[in-house]
Amino acid sequence: MCCRRIWLRLLAGIAFALTTACLPASGQAKRCLPLRSTSVAGLSFRGGEKFTFAAHYKWGPVNSDVAKVYVTLDSTQVGGVPVYHCRVFGQTARFYDMFFKVREDFQSWFTCDGLRPVRFTRDTREGGYTCTNKYRYVRNVAEPYIAASVKTSRKGAYSARIPLTDCTYDIPSLFYMARNIDFSKIREGDNHPITFAIDEDTYTIGFIYRGKTERKVSGVGTVRCHLFSVGVVAGNVFPENADIQLWISDDDNRIPVWFETPINPGTVQGRLQSWSGLKYPFNALVK
Repeated sequence: MCCRRIWLRLLAGIAFALTTACLPASGQAKRCLPLRSTSVAGLSFRGGEKFTFAAHYKWGPVNSDVAKVYVTLDSTQVGGVPVYHCRVFGQTARFYDMFFKVREDFQSWFTCDGLRPVRFTRDTREGGYTCTNKYRYVRNVAEPYIAASVKTSRKGAYSARIPLTDCTYDIPSLFYMARNIDFSKIREGDNHPITFAIDEDTYTIGFIYRGKTERKVSGVGTVRCHLFSVGVVAGNVFPENADIQLWISDDDNRIPVWFETPINPGTVQGRLQSWSGLKYPFNALVK
């Protein structure tokens, strides 16, 4: 069970979201996260980009990497419309597979201009638990919605209609949307809600800007960063007053380079390990 909790926190932090229910953090919330241009020319990324992230768990004598996540972005088309196809694939390390084998495969298709999600799939294997999601985004109607097909080893197969707003994303598309924040429109302490869909529900979390700083990333170096925190709900997973701390590179790429959060028990950390195909030079890396 411990490995499962670690994995859920890992995937959540890297994608700027949680797969468990959350509420906006304290403070006055603003509508949507302000973005700079979402035209192709103004985006912080391009097709062909690849990342590898590692998850690290610390608790008592345990102090080791437990999983990896691979993120790829390609250019393709859906129905003749140019889109980006993102795949987020994660797996526990071979040693931890013996205790709790996890495989997560999240894929999202979103428009190149505007970053509007079009399709989303999820294929999850967590020990004996399985879950699949298939989303189709329906926008040209009076009340837009996500047509969701969900199947789990606990509930079986069922369909759901999820309300859709201009601020609703799936987890991979949220990862890329958040990399286009307009920093000229946010201030330290500002709390902006971000909303994502998973299974048959949507969840909203408070995304709070904490200012600029530097972060030493093992195997990478020291990186100039923007720091954010995400408020979470205390309970079985998170202790009281816990939040997720997230460091994003202070350059045109806006790469998540580190996150960490306390859990019950211990601490989970995620870090950037490798990258390729960046649109811009990695200028935030301090040499």
